[in-house]
Amino acid sequence: MKKIWENKSWIVATLTIIITFVVLIVSLESNSVTVKVNQLNIRSGPDVTYSVKAKVKHGQRLQVISRKSNWIKVIYKHRTIGWVASWLVQNSNVQTVTRLSEATIVLDPGHGGSDTGALSMTGQPEKRYTLEVAKRVERKLQERGARVVMTRSSDKTVPLAARPEIANSSSANLFVSFHFDSSDENNVASGYTCYFYHTGDSKRLAESVNQQMKNLPLSSRGVEFGNFLVIRDNSVPAILIEGGYINTKKDFNQIQKPAYQKKLASDVVDGIANYFKNNQ
Repeated sequence: MKKIWENKSWIVATLTIIITFVVLIVSLESNSVTVKVNQLNIRSGPDVTYSVKAKVKHGQRLQVISRKSNWIKVIYKHRTIGWVASWLVQNSNVQTVTRLSEATIVLDPGHGGSDTGALSMTGQPEKRYTLEVAKRVERKLQERGARVVMTRSSDKTVPLAARPEIANSSSANLFVSFHFDSSDENNVASGYTCYFYHTGDSKRLAESVNQQMKNLPLSSRGVEFGNFLVIRDNSVPAILIEGGYINTKKDFNQIQKPAYQKKLASDVVDGIANYFKNNQ
């Protein structure tokens, strides 16, 4: 009888170990991810500003520990612990990871809803074109792998104070606000301007974007200080772009053209990319 009981105890202990091992394996598999991009950076912290500890090749598996601000804390090869951008891990459309693709960027289409913004000479509202351009920028940034947050994606009213708060609360790396200028009289001003409020990174971002826009069919009015709430109350590098004068016929003829909007969007994205390359 004693021998039978000892055998049962051994069997129970063995089954317990096997079940525990199976549960552990299942748990590990359910908390792991397979990398689908090439050279994914493992950083020392949950942001593109932290140093790179290792690079992970396509097809490698990472054990997930925790998540924070759209970043995942992982273990790589049972020894390297760090953070990876969650939106990149399984993004098979991105061939090579860059600092731009690891960034979170807030795009702010000016005005919206009951706030029409300035009007063209034919009565077209500024809010329409700021949204069209911002959406084009959004698509181009996402094609490069970046995480994009829009302050509005439709014709709705968003309070001014809420716009920089979106950047502050979404762990953003950059904030870009889109507008089209207006003068007191029709047809007396022309050109685009890039505004910053804070010196340092914001000014460098404005300079990088403005430099890239130099081949637009409108003239540059340069990089200027601007006391605008959406960039003044921002805790991240922030700029405001005036993409031309909506109440100047020559400018509006460009503003309403898809070709101009596409070129403006491409230039903004290239300017942002250059900013990241030059400010590592």
